[in-house]
Amino acid sequence: MTEIKFSDNYNDLSQQSGVNAGFQFEFFCERCNDTWRTDFVPFKSGQASGWLGKAAGIFGGAIGGASEALEGLAQSGWGKAHDEAFKQAVEQAKRHFHRCARCFQYMCDTCWNKDKGLCLNCAPSAEVEIEAARAQGEVYGAGEKAASEGTRRGKRLDVKRDRQLVCPQCGAETKGAKFCPECGQPLATKGKCPHCSAEVSLAAKFCPECGKKLA
Repeated sequence: MTEIKFSDNYNDLSQQSGVNAGFQFEFFCERCNDTWRTDFVPFKSGQASGWLGKAAGIFGGAIGGASEALEGLAQSGWGKAHDEAFKQAVEQAKRHFHRCARCFQYMCDTCWNKDKGLCLNCAPSAEVEIEAARAQGEVYGAGEKAASEGTRRGKRLDVKRDRQLVCPQCGAETKGAKFCPECGQPLATKGKCPHCSAEVSLAAKFCPECGKKLA
């Protein structure tokens, strides 16, 4: 049994019939997906049947019969010709890709660590990893500094003040402002119940302490 290489990282662009019949394959790196394509190899029997088919559409008659016969001949020889073309394409692809001994994937030159004889997924470049780690450290350090600054700013905020996030007068979102940005209604301020002197919201209609209606 013949070993099949590049079994999952290629696309078959071949056409069995028509004037453009022929064999062509493209192989891609399993890390970066860069693609290499083989040269087009014409399938002459398929092309000949395609041209006869075009002629039959114009002239008909005997040409049509010859076209059908040639098409049948081309179909019978397609499988063997396709296998041979793919075998040659694989041999060409071997010069453009490396098979990693650790993960068994095919990689292009860019994704291959020549010094280690492995792909960059299995044997990353130390220089690249150093720069990546340093960049991550900078982001982490900046995040810590920003969090510290946020904490410092937060300590200056008045957290005891009640905030009315929605205006009771017009229903607009206030984002914690002291006055409604839409209608100017005072927000999150307290009044006093005229009956029991308890603190009540200006939007309240009844006192939560004595239950009497507010003016």
